[in-house]
Amino acid sequence: MSKKASLSEPVLTPGLRRYLYFTATFTGAAIMVIEILGAKILSPYVGTSHFVWTAQIAVTLVALAVGYYAGGRMADASAQLSRLYLCITIAAVYLALSIGVIEPLAYWCLGFKLAVGSLLASALLYFIPLGLLATTGPYLVRALTSDVQTVGGNAGRLTAVSTLGSFAGTVLIGYVLLPLLPNSVSMLGTSALLLLLAITYHLIWGRNTQGAVALVVATAIAATFGLAGVRLVEASSHNGLVEVYRANSNFGLLQVIQDRDGHRRSFLNDYLTQNTYDSQTRQSRSLFTFMLHNLAAAYTPKIESVLCIGLGIGIVPMQFARDGAQVDVVEINPAVPPVAARYFDFDPSKVNVEIEDGRSFLNRSAASKYDAVILDAFIGDASPAHLMSREACAAIRKVLKPQGVLVINCFGDFDSGRDFLTASLDLTLKAVFPSVRIHASGNGNVFFVAGVSENLAVVHPPSFSGVPDFIRPSAQEAFNSARVTNPAHGRILTDDFNPTEFYDSNNREEWRRSMALSMKQR
Repeated sequence: MSKKASLSEPVLTPGLRRYLYFTATFTGAAIMVIEILGAKILSPYVGTSHFVWTAQIAVTLVALAVGYYAGGRMADASAQLSRLYLCITIAAVYLALSIGVIEPLAYWCLGFKLAVGSLLASALLYFIPLGLLATTGPYLVRALTSDVQTVGGNAGRLTAVSTLGSFAGTVLIGYVLLPLLPNSVSMLGTSALLLLLAITYHLIWGRNTQGAVALVVATAIAATFGLAGVRLVEASSHNGLVEVYRANSNFGLLQVIQDRDGHRRSFLNDYLTQNTYDSQTRQSRSLFTFMLHNLAAAYTPKIESVLCIGLGIGIVPMQFARDGAQVDVVEINPAVPPVAARYFDFDPSKVNVEIEDGRSFLNRSAASKYDAVILDAFIGDASPAHLMSREACAAIRKVLKPQGVLVINCFGDFDSGRDFLTASLDLTLKAVFPSVRIHASGNGNVFFVAGVSENLAVVHPPSFSGVPDFIRPSAQEAFNSARVTNPAHGRILTDDFNPTEFYDSNNREEWRRSMALSMKQR
C-alpha cells in the first residue's frame, strides 16, 4: 500500500489556494468582531456584568464547537467550496437581519432573570452566524489537503492564520470601530464584507450562475433589512425627545437628549441616564450631585483640594471649583469631557482633567494631597469593583489629608437579602477608615462618607436654598438620615475576592430593567 493515501478533491490553483487562506483569516476576524460587538450591542439592555460576558463567551464557544463538527461532516460529504461560501453568505444575511430585531428581542429577554435573559439574547442573535463561520476551519483543511502526510501542516497553517485574523479582529473592533462607528453600522459592515468574500469567490472561481444569482438576492435582502435596522436603532432612542448628540465610544454609546423646549437635558451612556441638567438655571436636576458636594463640604473643615474620580457631566467638579478649591478630575472615557463642555457648561480650564483609570491614578499620586475625594464612577449600572476593594480604599486614604474625607455615590439597598453591597462596602471602609457614615433617601442612591480622623462629624451644616424645589425634600432626608447595615450580611471586599456582581445581581438586574424600560417609554 502506498504511503500516500489520496484524498479526492478538486485541483486548486495557486490563486484559489491563497484566497482560501485569506478566507480563514477573515472569518477568524469576523468571529471575534461578532463576539465582542454582540456584547456591546446588548449592554444597553442587559448591562456589562460578568453574567453578560459569560453568556456571550459561552454562546460563542458552543457555536464554534457545533460549527467545527458540522464543517468536518460537510467536508467529508462533499469538497465543493460553494457549500462553504453558502454558509458564509447565510451568516452574513443573518447578521444583517438581526440588527432590526435587537431592541424588541432584548426587551423580551428582560422578562427573564439576568443570567437566563442574557444567554437567550446572545444565543438567538449570534449562535447561528458564529456556528456557520466556524465551519470554515475543518472545511478548508479538507479542501487544501491532497495527501494525508500534509494534513498536519495544512491544519497548523489554517489555525495560525485564523488565529491571527482573530487577533486583528479583536484589535480592530476594540481600538478602531467601537469609538468611531455606531455598533449597528459596524455589524452591518461585517455582514457586507462577509458577503463580499462570498461574491468574490463566485465571480472568480465559482463560475456558478445560480450561485451568483442567489448571492445578488442575498445581498439585496441584507442591504435592505440591514439599513432599515440601522435606521431603526438610531431612531428608537428618540421617542418624543430631541437627540442633540449621539456617538459611540470605548465605553458605550453616549447621547444627549433634551425636551423640545431645550431646557432640560439628560446625558445617557448605553441608554442609561447618568445625569440631568437645566440649561436655564445651569443646575443639575439629579439628587446625587448636590449630595456629593454638600456631604464633602459638611464633613470637612476646609476644602482646598479635591479629587473627583468620575467626571459625569462636570457638575460636581465645577461646584468645588466655584468654591475656590483646586480640583483634579480622573475620567476614564476621553469622549466624555468634550460632551460635558459642549452641552452642560463644564469648563475644563477651571479644573485639571486626567484621562485615566481612577485606580492607576491613585497608585501614582502623592500622599496627603486632598481634603476630599469624590468617588462617583459607574460602569453601566454599577460602580467598578476594583474601586470598591479594601486595597482601593487604602489607596484613597493615602492621598487624603489628616482631616480629609471620602464620599462615595453608589446604588444600594438595606433590606435583608438585598443588602450585600451596602453591608460589604460598610465593612470594607471600616477596615481602612476610623469612621464611616451612611446617608440615603430611599431612591436607590446610597452615600458613604469615610473620614481619616476618628471623630467624623458635621462641621458645616449645609444650606438647601440652592437645591431645586422638587428634590429638596429628598436632599434633606438623605442628609439627616443615619443608616446602618448588618455586618453579618456582607464581607470585606478585596482585590482577590470581590463577589459583588454575583450577590448584588438581583438589585442590579432590577435597576437595569427599570432604567432600560424607562428609556423605552420616553
